[in-house]
Order: sequence, then structure tokens, then C-alpha cells
Amino acid sequence: MTKRKMMSGEESKWMMEILNAGDQRPFDELLADFNSKFPPRLLLRRFHLSSSLSILLENKKTLKSTQRLVAFAILHHSYSAQHPSSNPFISFLVNAACDEEAEKYERAFILQLLGSSNNANFKEVLKLSAADYIKVFDPSSIAFLQHEQLKLQYCFKVNVDPFKHLIKQNYVKNVVPDPDMPQGCDENSPEYDPYLFELQPGVKPKIGSGDRDEMVTGLLQNLSLEGVGPQWIRPLPPRLPVLDGELVWLNPENNHEFLWDHGMCADTSRGAAVRDLIAKALKGALAPAQHEQVLVELTNDPKLVYHCGLTPRKLPELVENNPLIAVEVLIKLMNSPEISEYFIVLVNMDMSLHSMEVVNRLTTAVELPTEFVHMYITNCISSCENIKDKYMQNRLVRLVCVFLQSLIRNKIINVQDLFIEVQAFCIEFSRIREAAGLFRLLKTME
Repeated sequence: MTKRKMMSGEESKWMMEILNAGDQRPFDELLADFNSKFPPRLLLRRFHLSSSLSILLENKKTLKSTQRLVAFAILHHSYSAQHPSSNPFISFLVNAACDEEAEKYERAFILQLLGSSNNANFKEVLKLSAADYIKVFDPSSIAFLQHEQLKLQYCFKVNVDPFKHLIKQNYVKNVVPDPDMPQGCDENSPEYDPYLFELQPGVKPKIGSGDRDEMVTGLLQNLSLEGVGPQWIRPLPPRLPVLDGELVWLNPENNHEFLWDHGMCADTSRGAAVRDLIAKALKGALAPAQHEQVLVELTNDPKLVYHCGLTPRKLPELVENNPLIAVEVLIKLMNSPEISEYFIVLVNMDMSLHSMEVVNRLTTAVELPTEFVHMYITNCISSCENIKDKYMQNRLVRLVCVFLQSLIRNKIINVQDLFIEVQAFCIEFSRIREAAGLFRLLKTME
């Protein structure tokens, strides 16, 4: 079987040099070299390189500790300009960050990669080499999140690996543990390394050579996406006859009876009017008559919400300018497969009175995912703690306290799930009357 290799010989040697350079050079220099060699426009090449690195990272003994950190940095950086859920390797990164068998400094580094867009201190981390990062790592400085929390925050909609399908799952991986062991060594011996080799016809695996770099370079050069697939030894079965009511592929040379779509000339003016009003709602507050028109049109035809021109990226503008319309639109979109993308944007947008109003109204109108509500509350508390302006901080703390009291009294959340976090928030801002009131409410719930 002919396989298309993901790296050339020159690229595999260059990648090995980059992985080894983590002992002396800082991460930001290595990533700059990566950008220079493989700029963002070479998206397919980046995917092939990242796929090769992910295969090597699956076995914890293939790469050294510093090499693994550099590989994780490249895996994240290849798609850092896009939303985390657009990274095809986001599930791999999240799983690696939650791997309790991995080293704590490795898990902490991946968590910092995932949160780099919201972490101002991460630039200082990138100025360190991988070796220096391991030396100065302090386990007490990192809070390790649960798998479900990370999945909700970074890959809310990712339930299935888009690069796998039924046939791919039946493939034999083209990199497997070396079955041979040098005489006199066992798995617990420091002289033994569980080398991997490529299942490639005509290529003899290197046994006990001790040259890890040469072995990894050979792997990078010979890896392929396809793997060793099953051979189909039976002929394709004949097609079944097409029944009435089934879809038929229309070939130009065949005669077919076409059916006229009577909805082609239907009046679409209502949809156009809603689109125009939503476009205005993104830029500023609508007049009362316009506001009422949007709500009436969406009530009369809920399907208009799919054609109103609103996308997840535009949701923050609608929330800030017309929160009640945002609530109505999100309620109508609850059964949409894209609703998780809207939740991701809503939970990550800047905290404000309007965003809390939208979330509060949604919690009383529909059943929201518990993980989403908890993540939003966590972000609200974090925003209050990080703001520098004392006046704005006091104002936001009052809003958050009133918001939390509403959720608790309406039994939207189980306060025991967030008791410690909310209690610490109340104690930190106990000088504020609303925080003290929330603390008293928590005490009555014990």
C-alpha cells in the first residue's frame, strides 16, 4: 500500500533540531522559527506536522521532557490565531492536561497554553526555555481543572474527533511499541527505552541503538496519516433498486421528471425586515416599535431566527445593545446544533449588567447546561477580582451578588457545587453590603 508521508527528510531533521533546542532556547524564539519555516498560509503542512507530533506525544517515553513541552507548544501555536474549538487537536490537548499520570509541570504548561489568550503572564513563560520552565515550576501556583470544565471552556461542541470515521477506526496504527528488547534488559531497567518503529515494508526497526534522536527523526520522516488499513477482499455489492420517495442522483444523460418548488417565489419580505432590524440592533438600541416588531415576527415564525443574520461572533454586540432581543433569539436557537457556539461566546464575553441580565433571563426561561452556568459564575467572580478600578470593582461586585442571590433563590443552581468559591468571594468583598447579604444567605443554606 502506498502511503503519503507527512514530513520530508529535511523537515524531520529540522523539527528534531527545534525539539532539542528547548534545552537552551526560549519558547518564543522556537515558535518564531516555526512561523518562519511554516507560515500560517501553509495550513495543510502545519496539520501534517502537528499530526506527527501528536503521534509521538501519545507515548510518554518517546520524547524527553523538554522535547514534549516544545511539541505541545507547537501543537497549540499552529492554530492559536483561531478559536480553540477550531483547533483539530484541542481534544488531544485537553486530555493531556487532565492526564493524572503525566508530570505536573507538563499538565500545568498545557493549561497555560490553553488559557494563553486570557493570561498576561504567559508571555513571561514563553521567554523561558523548556529546561528552565521545568526547573522553576511551582506546583502550588497552578489550579488543575477537571476534564469537564476544560471541555466546556475550550471544546464545548467537540464530542467526536472530526478526523476519524468508521474506516479510520479499523486501521492499525502505523506506530507501535517495539516488541524486541535487548538481552539482559527489562522494562524497569534504565538502559531500556521502549522504542517505536514504523510499520513500513522493507524498513527494519533499530533495536537497542541508544540513539533516541535518530530514532525520532526516522519516525517523523516515515509517519503517515493513513496507517495500515484493512484490505477489502470482497467485490462491492450491487446497488439496491431505488424506491418511490427516495432521493436519486440526477445524471444529465438520463431523463428525469423534475418537480417544481412552489416555495421559490414565496414572499420573503418578513425575513428581510427581521434581518435589517437585527443588523441595526447590533449597532445600537432599537426604538420601542422596532423592538416589538422583531419579537412579534420571531413569535409568529420561529424559523426566522435561522435567517436573521446573527452569528456567534456577533452575539456580544446584540447582548450589549439589545439584551431582551438577545434572550428571545437564544431561546429560539436552543434546539439548534450551533447553540453550544453561542454559549461559548456568551460565557467568555466581558462581564456586564446586560450579559448578566441575559443569562439570568435564560435560566428562568429554559434549562441551561449546568456546566455553562457554573463557568459563567466563575468568570464573573474572576472579573471582579482582576479589575483595578475600585469604583468599577465595587459596582460589578454588587451586580454579581444580586445576580447570584437571584440564581440561588430561584433554585437555578445548587449552591453546594460552588459554595467554597462563592464564600471566598463574599469574604474578600465583605466591605460591600450586597456581598455581606449574599454571605448570610449562604449560611442559611448550610
